[in-house]
Amino acid sequence: MKPTLFVLAAGMGSRYGGLKQLDGLGPNGETIMDYSIFDAIRGGFGKVVFVIRKDFEADFREKVLNKYINHIPVELVFQAIDKLPEGFTCPADRVKPWGTNHAVLMGKEVINEPFAVINADDFYGRDSFAVLGKWLSEMEGKANQYCMVGYRVGNTLSESGSVARGVCAMDDNRMLTDVVERTQIERIDGVVKYKDENDEWVGIEDNTPVSMNMWGFTPDYFEHSESHFVNFLQENIGNIKSEFYIPLMVNKLIQDGTSTCQVLDTTARWFGVTYAQDRPSVVEKIKALVDAGEYPEKLFK
Repeated sequence: MKPTLFVLAAGMGSRYGGLKQLDGLGPNGETIMDYSIFDAIRGGFGKVVFVIRKDFEADFREKVLNKYINHIPVELVFQAIDKLPEGFTCPADRVKPWGTNHAVLMGKEVINEPFAVINADDFYGRDSFAVLGKWLSEMEGKANQYCMVGYRVGNTLSESGSVARGVCAMDDNRMLTDVVERTQIERIDGVVKYKDENDEWVGIEDNTPVSMNMWGFTPDYFEHSESHFVNFLQENIGNIKSEFYIPLMVNKLIQDGTSTCQVLDTTARWFGVTYAQDRPSVVEKIKALVDAGEYPEKLFK
């Protein structure tokens, strides 16, 4: 059975302004998501599931899903802040979604095979889907063995300002031991640096692996997430800003010895529209990849 690609598209771009997932950046108006789907098809994925907000469904079906219909099976699931386990009620003043791992839980009813999770608005590159697709295709029937595509931090920076990245620590077998979210990373005087807890800049190697929210899971991950989400809510239901993130869940499963997470290396260069002023350079980079023959001029004919 081919793996499934699960695309997180519910958080429609607050920092960039507007629905950046639907912004045409390719030569024929292709979105970043179109390139991910195209790369996933050639990386051996057999189905795509999108998680979106229900109020966005009509627009999404018309502008996004229609173009994939003859290329790969697609399904929609919906993230809503009141979709909580039995016994919990969403606080009246909560407006923020419950985070990326809550979004992942929305796929439980439709995903029964190994699956990848990606963000809708990140350009991940061909190599990363090839690496991830191969790994997941060997996971049928297995449990508690997960993976993460570890991008080399130097390949993931924005020219317009600092970026937030999950900086990864791993053992000699490339098994993840920890992910620490660093909210300010940039290149300063030629060296990649992040700001630590004491407001000090700390230099790291260009090839230090970072998480770009590109994960591979087996379906048992849903059960672990469900039970841990209950614990998370017991502790955090009253905190209107608390979020149930994927790295939080993965760290928990690694640290209590339930699961392992392999860090896969990729040569792919990430890019994305973190800031509005990133847009022209992303358009340019995509055009260069098309000109080099990496992608056809028109993706979905």
